[in-house]
Amino acid sequence: MEKILAFGEIMLRLSTIDNARLDESTEFASHYGGGEANVAISLANFGHQVGFASKVPDNPLGYAVKKHLNKYGVDTSSLLFGGERLGTYYLEKGAGLRGTNVIYDRAHSSFSEMQELEWDSIELFEGVNIIHISGITPALSTKWQNLMVQLIKKAREYDVKVSLDINYRGKLWSVDECGAFIRKIAHYIDYCSAAKLDALNFFKISEKKDAGLDYYYQAIAESYPNIKVFYSTKRKVFDAQHNQLQGNLYQNGNLYQSKMYDINHIVDRVGGGDAFTAGILHGLIKYDDPQKTIDFAAAASTLKHTVSGDCNLFSEKEVQDFLDTSGEIKR
Repeated sequence: MEKILAFGEIMLRLSTIDNARLDESTEFASHYGGGEANVAISLANFGHQVGFASKVPDNPLGYAVKKHLNKYGVDTSSLLFGGERLGTYYLEKGAGLRGTNVIYDRAHSSFSEMQELEWDSIELFEGVNIIHISGITPALSTKWQNLMVQLIKKAREYDVKVSLDINYRGKLWSVDECGAFIRKIAHYIDYCSAAKLDALNFFKISEKKDAGLDYYYQAIAESYPNIKVFYSTKRKVFDAQHNQLQGNLYQNGNLYQSKMYDINHIVDRVGGGDAFTAGILHGLIKYDDPQKTIDFAAAASTLKHTVSGDCNLFSEKEVQDFLDTSGEIKR
């Protein structure tokens, strides 16, 4: 069985309740989450051996993070304890035409304040086949941009494949900053989550009128032939509770697409992309069929929209059952 290591920051999420505005809220729903941790939990739910590497404070909040990850079967032997605080973010849930809004309170967190990679490389990468990272970590600071380059190069030294979800966050850094970093590490990436706008903004691919998504993936692959797989979702937003979602996967020069899902009662959209990424990695590991991979990933993401919190709570069998039955009552 292949082992996956997810690397990044996990935070405490505090969400408004009953469509309240953030500045009027007197109580919040609490969850733990972060892009890479969410991917790790999904993969563990799908039956994979997966670990999570991060740093949290040596206090009850840090211990709660460990319990949260362990509850889903994620290995936390690479979870470090120390520093001053756990990063937090506040989520004002959208309603109707009012979109969801995120407020970060993550400055000076234990993870963001790290000045060096505090893990022993041999122990960190022992038995690991894939490391999953995102563009959120290097957005935290210039120091973390340098540390991520070190981490990726170390992974390659140990023959570990690198999975990158660009996961651009405009509240953390600019398009130009993100693009410069992505192009700097692109030669080390094996699997990449990127859509048309990522191709234009971060890989500097020239726009071509009426060109399909496969044109942009092929153009990136010509400059970075080491990237063997590209994937993304196409989302149409009608309102905060009603979206349409379709998955895309580009592999071996071919574009594969899932069906379009009409999600007309969204419980929580946050983490939908992470569930999709986990579904892609699951398929790449387990299936020798790109169409089956993209179908599974899109279904996993769709299911995530039906539960609260950051992480997906469905097993491989449950996702497959959803693909086969799509909402029918199971008796």
